Amino acid sequence: MSSDIIVNAPADFHVHLRQGSLCHIVTPCVRKGGFTLAYVMPNLKPPITTTDQALAYKALLESIDPHVDYLMTLYLAPELTPEEIRKAKRAGVVGVKSYPRGVTTNSDAGIENYEVYYPVFEAMEQEGLVLNLHGEVPSDADNNVCVLNAEERFLPQLVKLHKRFPALRIVLEHATTRAAVEVVKSLGDTVACTITAHHLALTVDDWAGQSFHFCKPVAKFPDDRKALQDVIRQGHPRFFLGSDSAPHPIASKLQSTPNHGCAAGVYTSPILLPLVAHLLESFGALERLEGFASSAGRQFYGRAAMASGPKVVLRRFKHIVEAADTVQSDEHQLLSFWVGRELNWVIAE
Repeated sequence: MSSDIIVNAPADFHVHLRQGSLCHIVTPCVRKGGFTLAYVMPNLKPPITTTDQALAYKALLESIDPHVDYLMTLYLAPELTPEEIRKAKRAGVVGVKSYPRGVTTNSDAGIENYEVYYPVFEAMEQEGLVLNLHGEVPSDADNNVCVLNAEERFLPQLVKLHKRFPALRIVLEHATTRAAVEVVKSLGDTVACTITAHHLALTVDDWAGQSFHFCKPVAKFPDDRKALQDVIRQGHPRFFLGSDSAPHPIASKLQSTPNHGCAAGVYTSPILLPLVAHLLESFGALERLEGFASSAGRQFYGRAAMASGPKVVLRRFKHIVEAADTVQSDEHQLLSFWVGRELNWVIAE
């Protein structure tokens, strides 16, 4: 087997780049991890709900690292209107992200009723914006809903939205279950799905009691992980990488109280492309690397890379991910996923 792999224009279709001083630390890690396109999430404080806010955020990111193509999104909220959707399209905003209220980091402004947003979705369908769905419902003890079945309980809503807006491009984000894979496969070509690197590695045993592996949605059962791996091995064109790389300071990952849990999120950006190659190789899908980490997502989003576009060379080199992949500054300490474990690949200099 060749010791090098060339990947054309890797693209991460779901990443959190935060704000303030933390943004300046994590944004360069997109390219450090091998990526030249970043689909940027809008769940800041306050959330990005207007075109002007999205453009200002993009300008900030470009000032930090101008060598990445940042695709911007808006946060689905009551103030978002069809008129704003049309303005967003003219300005180059690509999508709108929906968060159910309270299910993950900075989702307090999330939605509770999708039908009230039908005029917005209709405008998005007309203008060609993508609807990105955090596919969970809030936990509800009275209805036996918790983090382990919150995604599966959401899937009927996905089906309903697709039926009502068949031309609207919809992405079910960071799927974690076999049920989600099967539902997305059953729907039309306008429905796609992102899969994270960490959900290809983790199951419930890995995050129960281990805060650095805790994220939303949580990793599920071994059979669910196998379903994610299988659909990548099959090369299905509507399943592609969205890392959901979500940096949190070490202290917020370690600290919890009886009334407040640790921060939800796994940080993979600094090692993302080597990690994806390592994981795909582990389940016999290394030949699918470029499709999963570049071309499938680019095709769905209409962002195909030219043959002469940026390429990343991965070199086979067994090494332990060291604390050097912990990003540190005077204000923040971040710990990358996979620290202390072996990777088979590095980005060639």
